[in-house]
Amino acid sequence: MLTHLNLNTVFNYLVPKNKIFQHLFCQSSANLVAISHSFTKLIHQTDAMRQSKFLEEVQMLEDKGDEITHEIFLKLSTDFITPFDRQDIHYLATSLDDIADCINAAANRIELYKVERYSPAMERLNEIIVRQVKEINVAVQCMESLRSMERIKEALVRINSLENEADAIHEEAIASLFERETDAIRILKAKEILDDMENATDRCEDVANVLETIVIKLS
Repeated sequence: MLTHLNLNTVFNYLVPKNKIFQHLFCQSSANLVAISHSFTKLIHQTDAMRQSKFLEEVQMLEDKGDEITHEIFLKLSTDFITPFDRQDIHYLATSLDDIADCINAAANRIELYKVERYSPAMERLNEIIVRQVKEINVAVQCMESLRSMERIKEALVRINSLENEADAIHEEAIASLFERETDAIRILKAKEILDDMENATDRCEDVANVLETIVIKLS
């Protein structure tokens, strides 16, 4: 007589997984790579007209991410068979979307505050965000195959390590800002952009955490 666990194993083996979720998550992670590249172009551009172009790119990609997230939620509400826990699907979709929101928030502040010069800390945080979302994209792309679990775990370790590095950069930058800058408005503007960028690295860690949970359950 089959146990409840064995029945679940047979059921999961016989019923094909819904591939649409994997496809949508791959779209979402690839979109994050694109938005990080557009943001990089934005902070390396001082010309107002070209800044506006790259800001529009960031906003357009953030809107695209919202659409992908909405589609995931829609499929989650209508599909009976899912590739992994429904709660994990919801959390992963939300966490991926949150990264795009943070990057977009930083970009909007740059335009609003008419930023023309970027501190080394902003550039370093941007580099970390780019590296993190690339690792996220690799991990998400590998989720379809259990044989790729080790590569996923490697990506998750890198994401968490980069987040720790971002924390240190952020703390040092804020301390330096209050020590060297005397204009309160400039302090506020720079701090809010730094905070948005550091928040993006935190959200990348959130994605790593939920992916780790999924990997443990699938292993």
